[in-house]
Amino acid sequence: MLSRRSFLRATVVTVGAAFVPGCGGDDSNPAGNRELVDGKAYFPQSVASGDPRPESVVVWTRVVDGEKAGWDLDIELEVALDAAFTKPVSGPTKLRALAAYDNCVKARIVGDPGKTYYYRFVYERGGIHYVSRVGRTKTAPAEDADVPVRFAFVSCQDFVGRYYNTLLALGNEELDFVVHLGDYIYETTGDPSFQTPDDARKVVFHDPASAIELGANGEEKFYAAKSLDNYRDLYRTYRSDPALQAIHEKFPMIPTWDDHEFSNDCWGANGNYLSGRASELDVARRKAANQAWFEYQPVDYADDPDFKYDPAADYPNDIRIYRDFTFGKHIHLVVTDLRSYRPDHLIAEDAFPGAVIFDQATLTASPGGLPGPTIATPYVDIETYAGGLYKDVLSQAAMAAEYDATKVTGNVSVDYINAVVAQINGGANPPEPPIPTIDPTGLSRGLSYFDLNKVSFYAQIGTRYFVHKDAFDVFSTLRYAADPKTQDVMGEAQEAWFLETLTGSTKTWKVWANEFNIVPVQVDLRQVVGIPANVQRRFYMGVEGWDGFRDKRNELLGKIGGLGNVVALTGDLHTFMVGTPWAEQDPAKKIVEFMTGAVSSTPFRDELSSQVKSDPVLSQIPAAPLLALQIDDLVLDTETKVNPHLAHSESNTHGYAIAEVSAEEIVVTLHSVSGKEVTTSYAGKAADFVAKMQKARFKTVAGGNDLFKEIDGAWKRWDPETLMWT
Repeated sequence: MLSRRSFLRATVVTVGAAFVPGCGGDDSNPAGNRELVDGKAYFPQSVASGDPRPESVVVWTRVVDGEKAGWDLDIELEVALDAAFTKPVSGPTKLRALAAYDNCVKARIVGDPGKTYYYRFVYERGGIHYVSRVGRTKTAPAEDADVPVRFAFVSCQDFVGRYYNTLLALGNEELDFVVHLGDYIYETTGDPSFQTPDDARKVVFHDPASAIELGANGEEKFYAAKSLDNYRDLYRTYRSDPALQAIHEKFPMIPTWDDHEFSNDCWGANGNYLSGRASELDVARRKAANQAWFEYQPVDYADDPDFKYDPAADYPNDIRIYRDFTFGKHIHLVVTDLRSYRPDHLIAEDAFPGAVIFDQATLTASPGGLPGPTIATPYVDIETYAGGLYKDVLSQAAMAAEYDATKVTGNVSVDYINAVVAQINGGANPPEPPIPTIDPTGLSRGLSYFDLNKVSFYAQIGTRYFVHKDAFDVFSTLRYAADPKTQDVMGEAQEAWFLETLTGSTKTWKVWANEFNIVPVQVDLRQVVGIPANVQRRFYMGVEGWDGFRDKRNELLGKIGGLGNVVALTGDLHTFMVGTPWAEQDPAKKIVEFMTGAVSSTPFRDELSSQVKSDPVLSQIPAAPLLALQIDDLVLDTETKVNPHLAHSESNTHGYAIAEVSAEEIVVTLHSVSGKEVTTSYAGKAADFVAKMQKARFKTVAGGNDLFKEIDGAWKRWDPETLMWT
């Protein structure tokens, strides 16, 4: 067991405007007469800083000595007002890099508001002093400072087979800080559904036996991280990238996490690789991911300055990462955690597709009444109908797919029954005589999982992705009315803190750093020819994010949409989007949202194309691949007006976003580049890469929630009624 003094926590280093070197030192060598030697080999992840506040900022490094593996190592921190360290503001501070925390070390520099500081670490070995690269950081402006602020926000930086060329470009910017909205790492080593390793860009676990083996791509096995060492391997590898190191060396970062810091589409300590085939609850794995994040991210805990990660603490109380920051008079930045406290996805991946969730009596008695026939469809009692014939048919189909046949019970969708019957009758060994289909005329109507577009026993389509919108709206609202915890995304404590922080803020702009999109993302395929009737519906592209918690979203927007000057920064979808999400019950209560595309992860359009190819149902629809390629046109369709909240969508590019904030306005510039430009390295050719980037500028003005776009040098206002810039 570790002693209480052995936990990793930020050592406080108070700096001043000037410092008188100790004995033997001079202005250029404050630590005394010693020669500093390039220590890159001992600081393989370089340096980083983060969580800037008016009087403090956290600095970080990791020290490695191959001949002292497993040892605690002593290093020193130096801080100055210039990169040459001729203006030191503190003496060398001794720090201890604990082996128990992968020899990572943190210090909290306490100084003046709005001040730029330079820092470096020194490791002495055999009488030689090895020095890290120099980091530059900056504290936040004073609370009453009337100053403009310029920062970037980024997300989704897959390393495997992809290059951080967008970060090369970002490194040329002048910024006060960077917000990272999550998916800083990806937990898999080469998932062929979205990752293609090459010799230069791959992740290798030192202990693959402690990882989750997901499958094989040819002869090469691929894994997901499970152990603490696995997750550390990911951070070590990602932070070895020179472009990412340069960002950390130049700017303080404020990070949160999304799902891939632990597990794709996770909720709490639950993974989702098996789509319901078995429980994936793994608290030890979740805590390993949390500890590695804590070790490698330069985060601070203002309400608990002595916070230390305790591996023995109960999850999710082992760490709390939601927090807030102020930057002068005009920015209050609220950073949330939408993974740790949320419930399971509303539609279970292993739900029996034909099961009726709400029968006709329940729907009729609900506030919305019995929905139309495209939402509520006929059903029968599978136990008694036709003497149990269809129960036997469906049970055999379930067992053939190694699915639990005991779930084939109760009220079952006739549309589902007929679809299974048609598949059996048209199979390789059709029964003689054919199994009759059921005439739906006059039958009671209810809402089934099949009506939500769940067609497979274990599925992502119809559960997390590509869900019938109108049926889901009825389903989710009834579930929420029965149990509000089904949409408790933030958890009770975080939600109370979130609302209190925003409503109590006196800053001009309330900025919400939120992992995934708030604005609804839907498509309307009701008039599309060449697709089956059951696909001629309106769909949510995904209900893994806020579209899956629409009632809670409406509730929150109803509370914060009237505050004015609320802006959300989002990521996750690998798409650039801009919009004005509002509360359905009161469209006047709205906020402005800016979503950044991925740094390097597969663009949304390419992900859709891949899903279409791999899905057994969508792959059989000839028009589906073309619809995936037209996703931006579909979500911005001015005829169906399916997404009146959405003003801009660009789903086939990579990049980052820059926000410029003043008392009068927030101007956000989207910097984007073709998706193909991250599959080769532009190291040493950053200017060539920057020349290929496109810019789109948007803004919102204080005192209102309107959205504007710069078009031909003039600012045009977005009109959600006409879906035009006017």
